[in-house]
Amino acid sequence: MRFIVTGGAGFIGSNLVEGLVELGDVTIIDDLSSGNLDNLELLLQRDDVSLERLSVTDFEEIKPHFEDIDCVFHLAAVSNISSSVADPLRTNEVNVKGTLNVLLAARDSGVRKVVYTSSASVYGDIDEVPTTERALPNPLSPYAVTKLAGEYYCDVFSDLYGLETTSLRPFNVYGPKQDPHSQYAGVIPLFISSLLEGEAPMIDGDGEQTRDFVYVKDVVRAFIQAMDHRAKGVYNIAGGKGISINELFRQVSSIVDVDVEPLHGEPRAGDIRHSTADITRAKEYLGYEPEYDIRRGLEETIEWFSL
Repeated sequence: MRFIVTGGAGFIGSNLVEGLVELGDVTIIDDLSSGNLDNLELLLQRDDVSLERLSVTDFEEIKPHFEDIDCVFHLAAVSNISSSVADPLRTNEVNVKGTLNVLLAARDSGVRKVVYTSSASVYGDIDEVPTTERALPNPLSPYAVTKLAGEYYCDVFSDLYGLETTSLRPFNVYGPKQDPHSQYAGVIPLFISSLLEGEAPMIDGDGEQTRDFVYVKDVVRAFIQAMDHRAKGVYNIAGGKGISINELFRQVSSIVDVDVEPLHGEPRAGDIRHSTADITRAKEYLGYEPEYDIRRGLEETIEWFSL
């Protein structure tokens, strides 16, 4: 089989490429505006992996690479909320126009399937916990708006043009290759990097807010399952269990074996108090079942960060 992964130099994208090389040839489309070539160092030594340094905003440049492709995994995006608030125009250009370009190129080239990466941010701050896909979207940022628009475009292309599409809504993804030095790094790499240096990390607020974390290898498996199944529409991809930030810190510190107390700052403005996914739909239609509990996922992640 032959695949395209847009955004394949990023954290999730590069892990996905690792999973796909066992199944066929992979073309990565990434302009490296946020992706990291280091994530692809070993992969690009293979004959069955190639990198095209292109932006999904340029339809004429990306379209030729879609010929004879079986499945496209679309991850390329302005992928953080803060930068979308600062620059909504660029976010719309990349996330909406870029998604439309990918769908058009896939349709015109006879691609069988597009798996689109949406986000749990489309839910906003809602009271339904655990959250099902039936919950009314309430996007609170330009980023979330663009991700929801991409879902609608996927549905329309399936209904009008017969292009198979599936949209995944990952929750809090963590694992190897996640950059702890990024301005937008997640809490897990920040905890790990701080503790490995013997420093006390900062927790926003009292730390009793809960999140649903999912290990990146489970997310990769969900992408491949979405490719293999004809199910359309949207699917939560998560661990299916909430954990408080305080408990998360205790688990990371026990694995790293560093005895420091975290610092607590002011609560983050607009922060959601509790977030947990209902993953029943993904289990039923995609066969998705997370294999990593939080402890096992943290152990593998910390091992990677310690290398």
